[in-house]
Amino acid sequence: MHNTDPASGYQTYDHPPAPDHAGRNQAAARRTALTICTIADIAAGLLGLWIVLYLLDANQANPFVEFVHGAADWLSGWAQDIFTMDTEGLRIVLNYGLPAVIYLLIGHGIAARINRA
Repeated sequence: MHNTDPASGYQTYDHPPAPDHAGRNQAAARRTALTICTIADIAAGLLGLWIVLYLLDANQANPFVEFVHGAADWLSGWAQDIFTMDTEGLRIVLNYGLPAVIYLLIGHGIAARINRA
């Protein structure tokens, strides 16, 4: 008995497998959406961390605090002094919190849109 058919579950070499472009495109879309969410989360996290460090009166001369402050200033540059409150802590929370919320909403909204497409 000479059966040349491959065992069940194995690919035959006569017919190459059909390319799965839809699955590959869906996986790429998921990776892109995850990247966008991650970037938005990191941006919002840095802004939130600066708010916490400021409210806890962290040492401004510490290199880590300087880094977080610089990154938060850069990320929220477009929103600086939108709110001009007399209370410094409230001003920091609003001027850095608003960009954090906007980054989260836009980033996760774009990612959801990409995942649905």
